[in-house]
Parts: sequence; C-alpha cells; structure tokens
Amino acid sequence: MTETLRPPAGAAPSTRRLALLDVLRGVAILGTLMTNVWVFTGPGGEWGVLQGTLGGAEFGSVAEAAGSVFRLLADGKFLSMLTILFGAGLAIQYGSAVRRGQPWPGRYRWRALFLFAEGTVHFVLVFAWDVLMGYAVTALLVAWLLTRSERARRRVMWWAAGVHLTLMGLLTAALAAGPPAGDGGVSPEVADLYAHGGWADLIAFRLQNAVALRLEPVLTFFLLLFLFLLGVRLFRAGAFGTDGAARAIRARMLRWGLGLGVPLNVVVALAGPDFFLLGRYGAAPLMAVGYIGLIGAAVDRVRRPGLLTHGLTSVGRMALTGYVLQNLICVTVAYGAGLGLAARLGGTENPWWVMGLWAGVSAVLLVFSTLWLRRFPAGPLESVQKWALRRA
Repeated sequence: MTETLRPPAGAAPSTRRLALLDVLRGVAILGTLMTNVWVFTGPGGEWGVLQGTLGGAEFGSVAEAAGSVFRLLADGKFLSMLTILFGAGLAIQYGSAVRRGQPWPGRYRWRALFLFAEGTVHFVLVFAWDVLMGYAVTALLVAWLLTRSERARRRVMWWAAGVHLTLMGLLTAALAAGPPAGDGGVSPEVADLYAHGGWADLIAFRLQNAVALRLEPVLTFFLLLFLFLLGVRLFRAGAFGTDGAARAIRARMLRWGLGLGVPLNVVVALAGPDFFLLGRYGAAPLMAVGYIGLIGAAVDRVRRPGLLTHGLTSVGRMALTGYVLQNLICVTVAYGAGLGLAARLGGTENPWWVMGLWAGVSAVLLVFSTLWLRRFPAGPLESVQKWALRRA
C-alpha cells in the first residue's frame, strides 16, 4: 500500500546533510572489514565461518593477543552500527518524500528491490556473507512501518528485540548443552578450493551451498528489524545533529553503550566458542551504540576536519561502493582465484598479516573515495543505482 502522509511528529525538518552520519558510515564500512578480513584469510574462507574457524580469544603470544583484541573490538559491532545507520537513512528518505508530497513507500520499493538484486550479485560473484539482501528485505518492512504510529513502531521494535534475544539464548543453551565442538577445521577439499580454486569454482560452491551461506540474515532478521527501528528513533530524536541536545543524547549512548557493552562483550568472549552467537548478535549491538556516542564525541572536538575526517566522510558518502570494493579487493588478494596470499602467508595463524591487510585496504578506500568524489557527485555503484532507478 502507498500513502501520502503529513510529516511525522519529531521528524527532522532540515534538508541539510548531517556530516556526522557520513563519518559514522565511513567508520562502519571500514569497521565491518575488521571482521570480514578474518573470513577472507581463514581456512575455508566463507565456509570456514560455519565451521568455527574464526576462533575465540587467545593470549598465548603478543600476536595472538593483538588479533583477539582486534576481533573483539570489531566482531558484530560495526555491522550493528551500519544497520542502525541504514535505519536512520531510511528515515531521512521518508522525511524527504513527505516534504515533497510524494507517496510512500512509492518509489522506495524499487530502491529496495534494486538493493536486493545488487546483494544477490554480490553474494554470487564476490562474498557469501553479503548483508545487502537482508537489508533490502528488512527495509521494505520498515518502510511500511514508517507509515504507522510511533506507538506501533515502538511495540514492534521491542518485540523484535525480545524475540531475537530469546532465540539467541535458546541456540546458545543448545550449543552449550550439546557435545563438545570438534577442532573447528574444514575439509581439505574446501580449504583447497579457497586456497587454489578458480573464480568459477567459488561461484559454483556458493550456489551449491546457498541455503547454508544465507542463514545469517534469516537468523538475525529480528535483530535487523530492531536496529533499523532504533536508527529511525535515534534520527528523529536528533541524535545525529550538532546542537546541545544531540550531544547529550550521544553522551548517554557513550556511557551506556560502552559502560555495559565492553564488560559484557569481554565476558562473552572469554566464555568460549559456545557463546559466539550471544557475543556477535547479543552483546555487540550494545557496544555499537556506544561506538556511535564515542565517534560523535570525537567529531564534536574536531575544530578543523583533517585528511582522516575527509576520508571517512568520502567513504561514508559512497558506502555501497566501499562495501563491495573492499570485499572484492580482499577476494583478489587472499583467495586462490587471485593472488592467494592467505595460504602463502599463513592465514589467520599470522594475525599481523591479517591486520595489515585490513589497514592496506582501508587506506585504499580512504584515498580512492576522496579522489573519486572530487570529480564525481556520487560513487560508482551509487551512480549505477540512481541511473537504474530513474528508468524504473
């Protein structure tokens, strides 16, 4: 159903671009890679995640400790942040449609369907743990919820959180009560596929195992719904603005998100691999809220934006391109279909190389995004999306 509505209560009336949102998106894109880089460099690549090859916290050496802290800071946190920001972006598009008197969801349905198609291509050709498909499906539901009352959205938001936490709790209890996990290894055939196989072999493997490799967006649908609606609520509360009220909101997010999120994430990480789901999909979103507050506080103290701020803003403005490009670079560098450096350099057994890969790809994205936006108004994939939607 398409409706033409009045501006919602609490909606931000300004059409000015919120600089903090772009910085946050840039951080979220590079932060998501902090988790995914371990997938690309681990034995069995994308399939290895299902076999528990990412491992838990280990502190036997300086390298292991550094890798464990690196993963703890990133795993699930920046993906949750990106999801919250996607919800905020959806609220912005809704507000824009309302101000222009356009029907809603109207053309946005085409945008969501195009995002789903982009995610499908990304899943098949590049990376099995794509998030775009799940975002597209959730966005369609949230777009409709934006036409409902604030009370109805609040009920759905907390109901979704309750269902999600219950599901994660039950699955964690089942894992803890079940037989001990094996050595977390993958079959030699799968390990060899990612270490030495060709691009066509990887595509065929993803298609043959599509159901298993698409479990994450199904398993976390209620979390996505909650975080989308949280992003809508934060945006309408003015959490991404520049005034004193916005700073106060972000200060509370910082105190509660990190004050509760850090110890909770540490406890879950030390509890062992059976608590992986509670860590990535339960404790991590709380810490993501704290990250938003922390980054907001840092941006508030920047008197004159420097190269890093400009770079993060550029990555945030072309977030879709950055997300796909970083995965494409990692596939090319790490898998046997490209340079095959993961197998040659020891994979995740060598944390320094993994963290170095993240730093290198991040630097490429910062520089590329900055230079691209000096000549063009939008990123490559964003431009393709706009071109396609104009013709739809």
